[in-house]
Amino acid sequence: MSQNGPYPGQSWPGGSPEQPYSEPSDPWHGHEIPQQQAFAPPAEWKKPDAGWQKQPARRGFAMGATVAALSVLIGGGVATTAWFVLGDEKEPAPTVAATTAAPRVPRPQTSADARFAAKGQCVRNEGTNSEPKLRIVVCTGNTYEILKRIDGKTTGERDAVRKCGTVPKYTKWYYYDTEYDDVDFVLCLREYAPV
Repeated sequence: MSQNGPYPGQSWPGGSPEQPYSEPSDPWHGHEIPQQQAFAPPAEWKKPDAGWQKQPARRGFAMGATVAALSVLIGGGVATTAWFVLGDEKEPAPTVAATTAAPRVPRPQTSADARFAAKGQCVRNEGTNSEPKLRIVVCTGNTYEILKRIDGKTTGERDAVRKCGTVPKYTKWYYYDTEYDDVDFVLCLREYAPV
C-alpha cells in the first residue's frame, strides 16, 4: 500500500497511479497579462519634513498627577499628625506654696440675671406673672429670697412644684428650662422678710 496514494476504496483522480505527473496548465497561456498600476498617494499626503519629530506619548501624565496629589496628601497628614502629637505636650503645672486661707469675701456678681442667682440672694420680678424676668437685687421689700437653687434638667411647672415641695417656708418657685438641660434650674423662693 502506498503512503502517498488515496485511501483504500478511493480511486486516483483523473486516472491511474501509473500515469506520469504533469505540470498544471497555465490559464493565461496565449493571453496578454494585464498590468497593475502602482498605488500613488494623493498630493495632500506629504512626507513629514526632516525637522519634524514625533511628540512623546502623554500616557504617564495622569499617573504622575496622581502620584503628586497623593504625595501632598500623605505629607500633609504626616505633618498634621506630628503637630498634634508633638505640640500637645502639656506644660507642667506650677507648684504652689502653701499659704494661709484668704478671708471669705463675697464673690462679685457677673450679672444681675437670675441664671447667676444663688441661695441667700434676693430677686425681683421685672416682667409679668405669665412671663417673669427675675433680676438679682438687694434684699428689701417686694423682693423674693432664694431658699434653694436646684440645678439640672427641669420639665416645667409641675417639676418645679415637686422639687420645691420639700423646701420649708417656700411660697413661690421659678424655673428656667431650655433645650440644653445642663443650664436648667429651679429656684425655690419666699417673700423677703427682714430678720
